[in-house]
Amino acid sequence: MSEGGGGWTGAVRRRAVRALPPDKLLPDTQPAYMASWIYVFGVLTVAALIVVLLTGGVLALKGPAWWHVSGTGRYVNGLHLWSVELFMFFMVIHLWGKFFMAAWRGRRALTWVTGAVCFFASIGTAFTGYLVQQNFDSQWIAGQAKDGLNSVGIGAFFNVLDFGQMLMWHIVLLPFALGLLTAWHILLVRLRGIVPPIDAAPVPAKGPTQEAAQ
Repeated sequence: MSEGGGGWTGAVRRRAVRALPPDKLLPDTQPAYMASWIYVFGVLTVAALIVVLLTGGVLALKGPAWWHVSGTGRYVNGLHLWSVELFMFFMVIHLWGKFFMAAWRGRRALTWVTGAVCFFASIGTAFTGYLVQQNFDSQWIAGQAKDGLNSVGIGAFFNVLDFGQMLMWHIVLLPFALGLLTAWHILLVRLRGIVPPIDAAPVPAKGPTQEAAQ
């Protein structure tokens, strides 16, 4: 079979390999400027998100009553809470760090946009998480948010007093959207590369002659 065969699946595979070859998708080296601590917070954000999703999945499987009456449930709920706190903390530092580095430079505008949208999706996910705690805090937050949401006309579609609706938003819709956005953001980072510092010297592009000589 010729190299150009394989139907549409072969075409998609070849295009994917051209866009993200293995050494680019999973690199084993990094530029010297990535030794700066500001570049660590992106990875810390992803690591905290993984813990959030794992602990949240356990809580969703066990049900709301489990994290109130079981010692193990309260422990997992605590892990979920503190991983969320760390996730938001790391993400805000990552967001502001990239803002002051003008991370949209070098055809990275979509990378920046997907990261910013992830931030707003995370706020909605955290908000619904507070609403499903089933304690006085969640009741107070829901009561205060109700009037504001009703005043802009979305209370009928996003009813913060409906526990079942908020639980589904929190464990299904928003995490699914956040997961897709995060995966898209990471793929764009691998595709466009890590943004260098503003004052970093540009790396000369390798031509065909230079590549053949190496």
